[in-house]
Amino acid sequence: MDFIEANGVGLRCELSGGGDRALVLVHEMGGSLESWDEIAPRFARSRRVLRYDTRGAGMSQKVRGELALDTMADDIAALLDHYRIVGKVALAGVAVGGAIALHFAARHPKRTSAVAVGSPATGIAAERRAPALERLARIEAAGMAFAVEDAMLNGYAPELRGDSTRYERFRTRWLGNDPSSYATIWRMLAAADMQDELARLNCPVLVIGGSLDRVRPAPMAQSVAKTIPGARYAELRTGHYMAVQTPDLLFDCIDEFLNSVGA
Repeated sequence: MDFIEANGVGLRCELSGGGDRALVLVHEMGGSLESWDEIAPRFARSRRVLRYDTRGAGMSQKVRGELALDTMADDIAALLDHYRIVGKVALAGVAVGGAIALHFAARHPKRTSAVAVGSPATGIAAERRAPALERLARIEAAGMAFAVEDAMLNGYAPELRGDSTRYERFRTRWLGNDPSSYATIWRMLAAADMQDELARLNCPVLVIGGSLDRVRPAPMAQSVAKTIPGARYAELRTGHYMAVQTPDLLFDCIDEFLNSVGA
């Protein structure tokens, strides 16, 4: 595990594996690089794998004020520079991590070979913004415990809690988030408008919907796929935190896609 300063912020990250191909893993909102614990080692058998805590999350530097997707995408570019990873890389992201991965592809097309995203959080519908921002204000005032039951009910469906140890570990880790940083990242998402850039993407893209995702139901993911020229769409029996909940399903789906496009 490394702690480095890149793009003006302290980030916790890990580079594993080897080979000519490289893959960047971007976790969901409220997550950390541990979200990929059961997936990263499998990808590392055949490629270099970079995973990290996004700014504001995990053990990376916390954030306040305004935050933009441009900054989040440029953090990835700075990490690639730090590790001297040249050429094109593939990216995989879940939820807001999916939005960051897609924005990186739009902002740095010459560095992107392919993108796979699960339940990508590419924006917030206008009618949902006011209640969402009100909820965020309460999280900042009362802490993460205020929202944990709702977040787990909608994002970690009871149907997926057969492994109670895995569920409790994720729930407790989620509670450890910095409320102000969490709110800052959420406000970044609320201000995002990615429709135009999604329509201009020209790299291979896979969008994955979760049939048990009640935060961003599968039809929302499918709508994102329809916006991206030539994008593939797959639906899995999983929820919003799919890298944690169903790592085997997610790995197989992404791995098959990346191998099929040579990324």
